[in-house]
Amino acid sequence: MLEASHNSELPVIPGKRYFTIGEVSELCAVKPHVLRYWEQEFPQLSPVKRRGNRRYYQHQDVVLIRQIRALLYEEGYTIGGARLQMESGGIEKDKDQSVQLQQVIPQMIAELEGVLELLEVKA
Repeated sequence: MLEASHNSELPVIPGKRYFTIGEVSELCAVKPHVLRYWEQEFPQLSPVKRRGNRRYYQHQDVVLIRQIRALLYEEGYTIGGARLQMESGGIEKDKDQSVQLQQVIPQMIAELEGVLELLEVKA
């Protein structure tokens, strides 16, 4: 598991529509029981529940979890403080954009490398 200060080293979020709790746990370096607890503490985090009460997270849920993780583990907020930050607009705008770029850029690079491989195969 990654150290708390390494949020930028988390894996790239795949381009899937839904993620299981186990997949989100790996993508965010947070254990499943922590994700279930955060659902109770952060009203913004509400994954789709299907048959058998199974949770299915969407891309925006994974990004939200990473923001919560950054507030708690990197910024040093308490659960209550992180909840207030999320309710009042989250992390400062510049920092929020920085977090989003750190998550999007590696994904874009991976996608472009895939396109490059396809082009090399056809050439």
